[in-house]
Amino acid sequence: MQIPQFTTRPDLRGDFGMVASTHWLGTAVGMSVLERGGNAADAAVATGFVLQVVEPHLNGPGGEVPILLWDPAEQRVRVIAGQGVTPAAATIARYRDEGLDLVPGTGLLAATVPGAFGGWLRLLADWGTWRLADVLAPAIHYAEQGFPVLPAIRSTIETVARMLSEDWPDSAAAWLPGGTVPAVGSRLRNPALAATWRRLLDECQDPGASREAEIEAARRAFYTGFVAEAIERHVRRPVRDASGEQHAGVLTAADLASWRCPVEEPATFDYHGYQVCKTGPWGQGPVFLQQLSLLAGYDLAEAGLLTADYVHTVVECGKLAFADREAWYGDDAGTPLAELLAEGYAAERRQLVGDTASLELRPGAPGGRRPRLPVRDETFAQEPDTGSGEPTVDAHGETRGDTCHLDVVDQWGMHISATPSGGWLQSSPMIAELGFCLGTRTQMTWLQDGLPASLRPGVRPRTTLSPSLALRDGQPYLAFGTPGGDQQDQWSLLFFLAHVHFGLSLQQAVDAPMLHSTHFPSSFWPRAASPGELVVESRLDPAVLAELRRRGHRIQVSGDWTLGRLSAAGRDPQTGFLRAAANPRGGAGYAAGR
Repeated sequence: MQIPQFTTRPDLRGDFGMVASTHWLGTAVGMSVLERGGNAADAAVATGFVLQVVEPHLNGPGGEVPILLWDPAEQRVRVIAGQGVTPAAATIARYRDEGLDLVPGTGLLAATVPGAFGGWLRLLADWGTWRLADVLAPAIHYAEQGFPVLPAIRSTIETVARMLSEDWPDSAAAWLPGGTVPAVGSRLRNPALAATWRRLLDECQDPGASREAEIEAARRAFYTGFVAEAIERHVRRPVRDASGEQHAGVLTAADLASWRCPVEEPATFDYHGYQVCKTGPWGQGPVFLQQLSLLAGYDLAEAGLLTADYVHTVVECGKLAFADREAWYGDDAGTPLAELLAEGYAAERRQLVGDTASLELRPGAPGGRRPRLPVRDETFAQEPDTGSGEPTVDAHGETRGDTCHLDVVDQWGMHISATPSGGWLQSSPMIAELGFCLGTRTQMTWLQDGLPASLRPGVRPRTTLSPSLALRDGQPYLAFGTPGGDQQDQWSLLFFLAHVHFGLSLQQAVDAPMLHSTHFPSSFWPRAASPGELVVESRLDPAVLAELRRRGHRIQVSGDWTLGRLSAAGRDPQTGFLRAAANPRGGAGYAAGR
């Protein structure tokens, strides 16, 4: 493929600061924080809270946020694991007694401890400089005064309007003002959420308290105070969920009180002079690293960008890595990550990449261990159901919304990549007195014993959320990521490979045609798979598509600009300039900087 010269957005360069996110209001707020002397942590937290307001179909305070951060003082990468855990009462037996064989993708049974608030507060307390009231002020403004309705917000509400009206009346009151679907561009408000944040601030502010003490007081008000109490009352009232039946939840105030957001070391892999950092295997992040490990044995530059050889190699290696995700990844599950990333293991696995597309799910046996997959039954034969679970991108590339992403780099060298998600307006009923709904990540566990991702109390579901940081010569180089559920570590990989092997600028790599496989089981209810299916943007060369079909790939052609919502920010070591890029897809993402 010829490298495109035209880009949909300029390559931003400067030396003061860069912010990129999936919504222009979030980006503008983050940049305003940098302009007023805040650092990247302050800007990221302010951006994150604004995204909870202006993208309610993509994330909310009841969701979660994994964050990767380069700490310039300690010269190291840290993972802020803002992913809440399953409730103490969440056992396989408890859910089986409800007649379930899968955790429903909507409703209350899939709720985990909300991790987003704790994650953002951990970032602010340990790395920020601003007070909580200052970073919350823009979000409170948009919640009270209103924000413009995006086309995706309207289509989401329109899709679930009947369900909201019939089953979740508090959600209908919030998202169907006057009983109607809000028009694109109209002003939508969330005064209940603004009131929750104002009460949190009232309870934590003390004229003599330090910044850190105020943040800790706000954390207590959320996880042990009035927010936790309201959540427990809410989950005790049964609601209709994706199973078609009414169920109460099992999350309690005690579950919230026992959780604190941890800070961890990243999983890493060295590839062509870059050290790529991801979350541990409680998320899918290491699947990006496994793909790099497999691809290290091929000359991708010789194959050529987005040629049939290139696409076939990347996709077939991806199938192997994602098969290992299914067999080995989980929280506190003894994942043999070092062996999964070892060169000897990768060399063995490469032998499975043939000339034609595989239609099998083939996990490996690191260290001779026997892999175990979930029992394959009728759920794997269904077409993906985009009306439940994480409403990401369906098999034909139609965007229903999904998740958010943001990247921030400041003049002092701090780099942040964060992927907030969960608590979607369409997946769990509104808690009327709080102005937000709970997340549904427990659906990513299995109601089968003995799997790394089996449902167990007090563990993090194997989330798909996957921010990325890349270092070069031990220094921060690039923060990047995308929404997209199971597609995140496919779209991000294509972006990274285009930049590393073919010299595409950040914006060129964002704009390049995207594709992804739906070969492996979805992480979301009803956990469907489409063996051999490859979804591609129609901008891909028709001759390449013909050759891929000949090799056995089951091609589904999407629209020209439908796959991926990547953004990125980093520092060019040759010039010292900061850089940023954002995605035109979705019509909301933007980057800003100077």
